[in-house]
Amino acid sequence: MSGIWLDITGTIFEILSIIIMIYVVSVSIAYVVLFFVAARKLNREKDLNESQYDQVLEEELAPPLSIIVPAYNEELNIVWSVRSLLGINYKQFEIVVVNDGSKDQTVQYLIDEFDMVEVKSRVRWSGLGKPTKPIRGIYRSLQHNNLVLVDKENGGKADALNVGINVCQYPYFASLDGDTVLDQDAFIKVMKPIMDAGPNEEIVATGGSVGIANGSYVDSGYLSRESVRLSSKPLVVMQVIEYLRAFLMGRIGLSRHNLLLIVSGAFGIFKKSWVIEVGGYEVDTVGEDMELIVRLHRRIQEKKSKAQIVYVPDPVCWTEAPEKAKILRRQRTRWHRGLYESLWRHKVMLFNPKYGKIGMISMPYFLFVELLGPVVELAGVLTVIVGIFLDTVDVRITIVLALLMLLYGSLLSMGAVLFEEWCFKRYNRVADLTRLFLFALSETFWYRPIMTLWRFEGLVQIVRRKNQGWGVWHAVVS
Repeated sequence: MSGIWLDITGTIFEILSIIIMIYVVSVSIAYVVLFFVAARKLNREKDLNESQYDQVLEEELAPPLSIIVPAYNEELNIVWSVRSLLGINYKQFEIVVVNDGSKDQTVQYLIDEFDMVEVKSRVRWSGLGKPTKPIRGIYRSLQHNNLVLVDKENGGKADALNVGINVCQYPYFASLDGDTVLDQDAFIKVMKPIMDAGPNEEIVATGGSVGIANGSYVDSGYLSRESVRLSSKPLVVMQVIEYLRAFLMGRIGLSRHNLLLIVSGAFGIFKKSWVIEVGGYEVDTVGEDMELIVRLHRRIQEKKSKAQIVYVPDPVCWTEAPEKAKILRRQRTRWHRGLYESLWRHKVMLFNPKYGKIGMISMPYFLFVELLGPVVELAGVLTVIVGIFLDTVDVRITIVLALLMLLYGSLLSMGAVLFEEWCFKRYNRVADLTRLFLFALSETFWYRPIMTLWRFEGLVQIVRRKNQGWGVWHAVVS
């Protein structure tokens, strides 16, 4: 290579190194800020008296709630999932299971188990003006008059949720995955911010934490605190840590300032009138839950409303996480495509003062930290390799900095585990806690690089415009 090309390459390399360094420092500061904001909020709420939740349960003004459960090929889980929901502590609620053209026995299992009969009379519609796939039949349980089954043709999860919104009767609805199990007091806790809202406050949506049930003992659709166990599979343990970090650090920190762009599709509550106003769920995106939240934020800002979207860390719904790398890889590439689609559809909000903190802070955060993070991380590795080849980096200093960054990431993950133990104590066995801390320490050495590669693959699929049907599990973005 001639001297001039070496100079040009060296200059480009130097500029790229500076950009990456600024990016790393900025992201590190952002994570530290989120960590301390989360610590402060958890410290303030960790001693919240359980009697306050009992008060909510007895409160006459507790708004009735519709629970929508979209289901596709859920014959293995749907019965115990519905049984779990029937046992929740809440004053007035209905369960609307929407079968999205399952090819298995999901519908028949529900009809047989809960003695369901077809509704012949006209069903009142909520008025969501969005076309949906045809409905084959609507059934109501003779055992539980608050249990409804809607059987429709296959149209995807978003289409099933839109049908559920149309059929449900109450002013607030919860969207739940068909394979989830709830803590019995989950809805009391997640509805409390709505009940506590003052005359000039409005809560548009609330979300709770999602826990991983692999390894635990679920009895008749109920997972007791004593039955929570940590899976023996390393890939699942790492997902437990990842969820703790995402929910107990990222979402608490963002929610504190109404910057939350994600309420998990596995467990979220929405004010129906707002969702109808923005047109319900979009059916042509793989990240329908995030897209809805971004659209709600956009509408809030355009109406100059002070409505909020909040996250409540205590209530938990339990779900099954992928145990095989192949399924986990498919899940993560899908999530990354969903993140891209949501940001791209609402790109007008990016750096736009009209959309307040959402446009100026939250959207840039999700763009540069969450979406483009894998690109920068891989570029950083490439830069170091090129720098070593050009002899423009000090190898010893590079190794020390790399180890410090790896240790920093591991310490944040250990901090999330510490938050869990400090406030909730769901993993109450010493062996489970020890494994959580040890795996957290190892996260950045093997799990995070794998996730970086799969998230990058998601970006490649965006370029290739790859499509995918019903997804597995729900989105967790740190």
